[in-house]
Amino acid sequence: MGIGKYLAGAGLGWAFGGPIGALIGIGIASVTDSIFKTDHQTAGFNTTTRGDFAISFVVLTASIMKADGKVLKSELDFVKKYFVQFFGESQAIEMLTLLRDVLKKQIDINAVSEQIQQYMNYESRLQVLHFLFGIALADGHFAEIEIQTIGKIAKGMGITQGDYDSIRNMYIADTDSDYKILEIDPSASDDEIKKAYKKMAIKFHPDKVSYLGEEAQKAAEEKFKKLNQAYENIKKQRNIK
Repeated sequence: MGIGKYLAGAGLGWAFGGPIGALIGIGIASVTDSIFKTDHQTAGFNTTTRGDFAISFVVLTASIMKADGKVLKSELDFVKKYFVQFFGESQAIEMLTLLRDVLKKQIDINAVSEQIQQYMNYESRLQVLHFLFGIALADGHFAEIEIQTIGKIAKGMGITQGDYDSIRNMYIADTDSDYKILEIDPSASDDEIKKAYKKMAIKFHPDKVSYLGEEAQKAAEEKFKKLNQAYENIKKQRNIK
């Protein structure tokens, strides 16, 4: 199956158009009318599908991998593992081929991020951000330029500063990281901490991205565990029952 037809089969909608569609070089016209119509009767053009999520991930992944001027095998391995889990072995090969093509091109991060903000729901954008930090950490350390690039992408996608700081602190230890993960200040009362945890537990619950597939939900579970660990650490420090 050709990459164009495969991507259509993945349920792509809005990622065919705009700066993302231009960047990946695949237009709506390259897909048969029957496949395109079936996809959008099922998903709806503005609906975030696994395909839209995957293509957005490919483009933003390329941005992070290019940020420090070198593409590392550890990063490619991380991405390959994700796509094998998400789509299966044969489709993962096609997605990696697409990634290698995108890596050769100039990426307008602002335009791509704005398109994602316009069409992708917020929970999926948070999941994209989660994966980007995973890629940046794939070689065992963070390059400052990679973090700056992720911050730029997060801003362009409309991620709030609090949510960005929360996810960032799940990967990069900072002063009061546990509190930042819960998006609260260390001066918060015990009741405020409990309320903050409940609010974050709803926001980051794996069921929020169940429509993206089992593997995306598993990845969300890892993020959820980090949230729970931060809460447990604070409770232990404060002796909260």
